[in-house]
Amino acid sequence: MTSAVPPAVQLDGPWTHRDVAANGARFHIAEMGEGPLVLLLHGFPQFWWTWRHQLPALAEAGYRAVAMDLRGVGGSDRTPRGYDPANLALDVTGVIRSLGEPDAALVGHGLGGYLAWTAAVMRPKLIRRLAVESMPHPRRWRAAMLRDPRQTAASSHIWGFQRPWVPERQLTADDGALVGRLVGDWTGPSPDTYTPEDLDVYRRAMCIPSAAHCSVEPYRWLMRSLARPDGVQFYRRMKRPVRVPTLHLHGSLDPVLRTRSSAGSGAYVEAPYRWRLFDGLGHFPHEEDPAGFTTELVDWFRDPEPDR
Repeated sequence: MTSAVPPAVQLDGPWTHRDVAANGARFHIAEMGEGPLVLLLHGFPQFWWTWRHQLPALAEAGYRAVAMDLRGVGGSDRTPRGYDPANLALDVTGVIRSLGEPDAALVGHGLGGYLAWTAAVMRPKLIRRLAVESMPHPRRWRAAMLRDPRQTAASSHIWGFQRPWVPERQLTADDGALVGRLVGDWTGPSPDTYTPEDLDVYRRAMCIPSAAHCSVEPYRWLMRSLARPDGVQFYRRMKRPVRVPTLHLHGSLDPVLRTRSSAGSGAYVEAPYRWRLFDGLGHFPHEEDPAGFTTELVDWFRDPEPDR
């Protein structure tokens, strides 16, 4: 069916837009290509369009490339609840099933990477390969947030999200100007990564009614649940090892998640694990160096026996 998503989200390109139903909600996707499924999960403060470089490149490489909007973001349903990582990961695996595929290679950036780690633990039979960008394993993330003052400082925006309604107003003020500043500040030193028009796309998407609120809700759960029973239960569940081949990608100049916070996540992977550090890149390697990032992905997907 044709997707009835806001114009700010339904951007033209070689891809096709549509909606799929999964886990009690409706999700907007952009897709192109045929072959094994590669499902792309965006982070904050972005939406499916962050994968605009990878969609055609993966399709050309022989994959069915699908970029989804997470719950509450872009053209997907903005539900009143359901923003804990376990439920968001079930959104992801539900989309895989709704697309009629037996499994998928998951690629997740930022929050999408957190959900990719979670999905690989919760539904390992649905995940063929895992590629996580700019996000440590959830248990590494929790330890860094609680024990590393430098990581706590780098994640000051997440602490700021704990206030009621203030973050939403800040994100949408002046037509989403803060979104443009965050993306620019979190990028490496290259001045050519984003045009003003690119940043406007992200700003407009955040200004869709309720999108800002839904975008920060997962981070509210992450922080507020650290000492709550539901959070303790989730992190205990995440002790289960990841048993799918995992590619872990990180920018050496990432100002949001320190390299040392992500390094060591392989301790939770009982499968081939490859660490790839992009020298001189920030929080968005897939946009800062699209060709290099996609080459890493395709090489990883095609390698029948990836190195541990």
